[in-house]
Amino acid sequence: MTARQELPAMPAPPAGPAAAPADAARPARRALLSAFAENRVAVAGLVLLVALVLFCFVGPHLYHSDQVHANLAAARLAPGSPGHPLGTDDLGFDELGRLMAGGQASLEVGIAAALFATIFGALWGAVAAVAGGLVDALMMRIVDALSSIPSLFFLIFLAHVLNFSVPMLIVVIGYVAWLGPARLVRGEALTTISRDFVQAVRMMGGRTPRMVLRHVLPNAVGTMAVNATFQVADAILVVAALGYLGIGVPPPAADWGTMLSSGISFAAAGYWWMIFCPGLAIVLTVVAFNFIGDGLRDAFNVRARAR
Repeated sequence: MTARQELPAMPAPPAGPAAAPADAARPARRALLSAFAENRVAVAGLVLLVALVLFCFVGPHLYHSDQVHANLAAARLAPGSPGHPLGTDDLGFDELGRLMAGGQASLEVGIAAALFATIFGALWGAVAAVAGGLVDALMMRIVDALSSIPSLFFLIFLAHVLNFSVPMLIVVIGYVAWLGPARLVRGEALTTISRDFVQAVRMMGGRTPRMVLRHVLPNAVGTMAVNATFQVADAILVVAALGYLGIGVPPPAADWGTMLSSGISFAAAGYWWMIFCPGLAIVLTVVAFNFIGDGLRDAFNVRARAR
């Protein structure tokens, strides 16, 4: 008998169905990061934001100051005074330490409110687009009705009804800020659900939650990320405006808007540092988030063109 001829070895099967999407997503992520890194303005905004976060949250561990007890004997000291590099305010609080503490409240409220508004608004807009028909019309008319109410007047009204705290400010500002993301994501979702793969899922009996979470929202990540950065900048400005009106974070805590409000009365008397420092902090933070948002928008456009 002749020896049995050996068959050639079969190629190894692929690692699994999850490996292909992961491998395919890597070039897209690289293109996104590369496009963002090439935008020097966006990188400068990111560096500035990291510096502000470190200043507000790490700075108090390195520079200690009493931000609870007022010291009227040391009120309105000029910058460069012993123990007070940026001077003191009208109550004797160290301005540098106050700037760090106020930045914590402003950043916490701004970022958390923006995330809440973006997530809730994105879900609202995506569900409205996928449901369509009467449900879509009803949900978007609710958005239109709420948009007709001036947000600042609505916040002032709530401030006299509720006792604002940091968690309450997050919820209230997020509640009035979700209308924009809802419209943006709904427009993106209407484009997505017209594609063939979404229509195939619908023909196969796919349910609305699955279509929203697995197909619509992942395709709107770029829009959501860019909008979230601008939402943070807007929320920080709202916090500053409420603090300036005296209805922001309750004392003894402070935010940059409250610092501006207390310092504006003394600016004409020559105490310029009481409004310059918090005003500069607000401007730098808003500019940083706007730069990052512009960079993300350009990066996502580059990734979309590379597909």
